[in-house]
Amino acid sequence: MADEEGYLAVSGERITLQRRHHSASCREFLVRCPRLQLRSLSAVTCSVWLVAYGLFVLCQNSVVLSAAIFVTLIGLLVYLHFVKIDQESLLIVGSLGIQMTSSYASGKESTTFIEMNKVKDVVINEAIYMQKVIYYLCILLQDPVEPHVVSEVVPLFQSSKPRLDCLVEVYKSCQEILEQNKKS
Repeated sequence: MADEEGYLAVSGERITLQRRHHSASCREFLVRCPRLQLRSLSAVTCSVWLVAYGLFVLCQNSVVLSAAIFVTLIGLLVYLHFVKIDQESLLIVGSLGIQMTSSYASGKESTTFIEMNKVKDVVINEAIYMQKVIYYLCILLQDPVEPHVVSEVVPLFQSSKPRLDCLVEVYKSCQEILEQNKKS
């Protein structure tokens, strides 16, 4: 069963949350960010190339134009492959663990898995960001030596930065699965 709902990110842009209930102890959440806008990409490219053309007119050196084209193309490839994330997913399986995946605009995926016996809790935390208080979902990992101590905090949905109403939906489902896991 899957359902999809629209939310806003901290920045005000529209994001979608897709929830998939695979079983009672297995749920998946996908947060989709807006795709790269051709208008903004064209504006940046044209600006760089116009500045390069102005420099070319001043110094009559074709290397300036070639360098501008080269730098723009390399910059775009780096941005698409390492920066622009289209989708973030969280798969929580009660008996196994939590898997986080980030899908980049270039098609590259980055996946992290945390075993369930290392998870202490999933919480909504708050932080001050750009003179605003924002909320983020994070996984608290327990210290292997002292189980009552938190050894690490792993933030979720770092790129999409959903607002609190979206985070609460994911938080409630995660807590249900963690409670089931504690009972068994």
